[in-house]
Amino acid sequence: MIDRRLKKRVLRSLTQFPVVGIIGCRQVGKTTLARMLQKDVERECVYLDLELPSDMDKLHEPELYLSTHEDKLVIIDEIQRMPEIFPLLRAIVDRNRQPGRFLILGSASPDLIKRSSESLAGRIIYHELSPFLLSEINYEIQRLWLRGGLPESFLSNTDEESYIWRDAFIKTHLERDIPQLGIQVSSVNLRRFWSILAHMHGQLWNASQIARALGVSAPTVRHYLDILQETFVIRQLIPYHPNIKKRLVKSPKVYIRDSGLLHSLLRIKTIDELYGHPVQGTSWEGFIIEQIAGILPEDTPIYFYRTAAGAEVDLIIMDNKNRPLPVEIKLSLTPRPEKGFWIAYDDLKCKRGFVIYPGEESYPLGKGVYTVSVKEIEKMIIPALEG
Repeated sequence: MIDRRLKKRVLRSLTQFPVVGIIGCRQVGKTTLARMLQKDVERECVYLDLELPSDMDKLHEPELYLSTHEDKLVIIDEIQRMPEIFPLLRAIVDRNRQPGRFLILGSASPDLIKRSSESLAGRIIYHELSPFLLSEINYEIQRLWLRGGLPESFLSNTDEESYIWRDAFIKTHLERDIPQLGIQVSSVNLRRFWSILAHMHGQLWNASQIARALGVSAPTVRHYLDILQETFVIRQLIPYHPNIKKRLVKSPKVYIRDSGLLHSLLRIKTIDELYGHPVQGTSWEGFIIEQIAGILPEDTPIYFYRTAAGAEVDLIIMDNKNRPLPVEIKLSLTPRPEKGFWIAYDDLKCKRGFVIYPGEESYPLGKGVYTVSVKEIEKMIIPALEG
């Protein structure tokens, strides 16, 4: 069983908060992580999977049922299927603020869940479980990049089996998972929208252009974007707007979060096909952004930077002193930042920066900028956040 780095954070939170939430996209490994946590917590656990009718029946009278397990950690999987239980959880923890009362797992973001539930503000901490990180799977870079980090996809016996699984995942997500959240949209239109985003992966969001392609309104495509973001399958990377006298891009960049899902939407089945596809550069960029996001402290802001004059940085990470740390991402064994990076580096008065590439060595480029091997991302970037 692959050990997940999030486990330590969750275990620590269970000693501090009455309710701890693990959120993330479907099939990312939340249930497996919860089963692993059961072996490490010191209390007896009760596990409820709300996709099982038998477990849903146990909560027919939820207050009565939960009152019989007050001394246990109650794990509730697929919590978004029963949002009406949130007010009861709030009442229970308000009577007894003991840490580690509930561990809830959900496949929708807290904002989406809160649309139909009362807030547990001050009583809960959420942790997002990302797809596999390179450090979790011994740096099998090409395999993880091609297949993505959803466990069933990554661990498939062959690339073909992985591709078939991802294709089924996309279909199920659109036709079952999203409707189960109470969202009524055309799965056909949403599939077309998701495919368009794949072809525009890493580009600036343009609602009018996509709306024309789909024959719908701009507010409709904005709604589609929100749905996919709140179910953890796309990322909107917003632009960094420092207080400088530059004309800055205001639209976000949109990425398919899991590289394997991106490749399935684009019908890329093998690593050879990926290297021959025009998306290879932006696919690698999005892949590395997700790897970095997965190792950062959860409250670390990330952005991109671009000016109308052409200054650009792929990723801006804010360090602990709220200073921008620029990261450029290159799919090359001889990575050299372009002129726009250096202009941005000076615009933002940066003292340190990184160029991530798929090579083996890390070395300085000058002006405080270092090339960084993919295998040394955590070793180089995390200490830099300390300033």
